[in-house]
Amino acid sequence: MTEQTHESAGAAPASTPMPYNKPLPEPTPVTRPFWDAAREGRLLIQRSKKTGKAVFYPRSVSPFGPDDELEWCEASGRGTIYTCTVARRPVAPQWANDPPLIIAIVELEEGCHLTTNIVDCDPDAVRIGMPVTAVFEAVTPEVTLVKFRPAD
Repeated sequence: MTEQTHESAGAAPASTPMPYNKPLPEPTPVTRPFWDAAREGRLLIQRSKKTGKAVFYPRSVSPFGPDDELEWCEASGRGTIYTCTVARRPVAPQWANDPPLIIAIVELEEGCHLTTNIVDCDPDAVRIGMPVTAVFEAVTPEVTLVKFRPAD
């Protein structure tokens, strides 16, 4: 198994990278455009050609019927917290030394929802309806996670 490293977007590389030992997504042919864009600091979602409605999670079949197609489009990266919870105890052993984890569903301006983490936020300050913006955390050379932080 190769060692995985963790660097936050915008942070200077550490002299000795910290291993990243948490579960990682495994891109598939259907989800690959999303993960490739995340590595570039862009948030991609799918949109229905029939209805114009935004769709997330990435999928190969439209939820709007068999006569519909989905196309990729770039999202603004802005949204609001639809719902959230704070995990003050580790959700799994890999998070044992981490601070409380804010788990949220964010409603993007485009209308779809995605499950994510809220970062750079006091867990006691997070609230439903809070405006947030996407940030990209490069956790390995291959994987960048999409998270959100409170909007300025």
